[in-house]
Amino acid sequence: MNIFRRDLNLLLLFHVLYQERNASRAAKLLSISQPALSHKLNKLRDEWHDPLFIKAPRGLTPTPKAHELAQQIRDIMPNLEAFYATQVEPDFRKRDDKIVIYTHDYFEMCSLSHLLKIMREQAPNVRFVIRNTRGELPRAELENGQCDLAIAGFYKDLPDTMRQQFVGERSYCVLASEDNPHIRGEVLDLDAYLQCEHLVVSVSGDLIGEVDLELERLGHKRKVVAGVSSHLAPIHIVQENPEIITTCFESVAQSALRNNPKLRVYPVPLDIASVRLNQVWHERTHADPLRRWVRELIYDFTINYQASCTPN
Repeated sequence: MNIFRRDLNLLLLFHVLYQERNASRAAKLLSISQPALSHKLNKLRDEWHDPLFIKAPRGLTPTPKAHELAQQIRDIMPNLEAFYATQVEPDFRKRDDKIVIYTHDYFEMCSLSHLLKIMREQAPNVRFVIRNTRGELPRAELENGQCDLAIAGFYKDLPDTMRQQFVGERSYCVLASEDNPHIRGEVLDLDAYLQCEHLVVSVSGDLIGEVDLELERLGHKRKVVAGVSSHLAPIHIVQENPEIITTCFESVAQSALRNNPKLRVYPVPLDIASVRLNQVWHERTHADPLRRWVRELIYDFTINYQASCTPN
């Protein structure tokens, strides 16, 4: 097993094949012909004395030996990628590409403008496409390359082929009209909160959320009159319907105050946990320098510059 006799490029070939489970897609990602891929795969098989990948109706099926190797190679590749990434300064000014992000309008409101300013200067031919995540992880789209990044606070039980990164924590507040007939003074107590009608943000269509679960624990129930998929629609609805309030992200409410002087923001009169936002991507795009850079931009902005979404 002397390393001097080994072709380390075969590790990358194995890594891509294991992620893609498809010879055509793997060859395209590696920028080699399918005959060249077959030749390299045969070298891999000889080296490890195992077929590694078996032809199946929908691509390739890894053998038990391949699954065993994949666990170790998956740990090796990021270190190699990080090493080479530090040796070359990326230049994306001539890169013609499209980044597809599945998220919600909250991300569009707080982050997209900042990203576009940077892209205009450093990657002018790269376009963003934002699609609604609709309350669930776009797993198939991430796996087949139709989605580069998914950003939300409700992704759980991710498969081994997905990576994730924490990009911030968002707390809740109550957004109400100054003409709300149930709120008097500067304090919103639980009694007044329950007397109001409620508009909920529900990307999945479910009208029961953390607020309702906490109220149920306390023996209470609020009156929900509507559920919307947008984080921004409640701003206009609350302003035009003074009897309605909404429990929303604090940054959304603070942004609303800038253009809606008749709105007011109050602390939630309940113990409601903040939402942890994560960005998720597939292993197949982990090594791409452009997509890594975009992920870093999103992380830096959402962690360090979220104050830009709140008034001075």
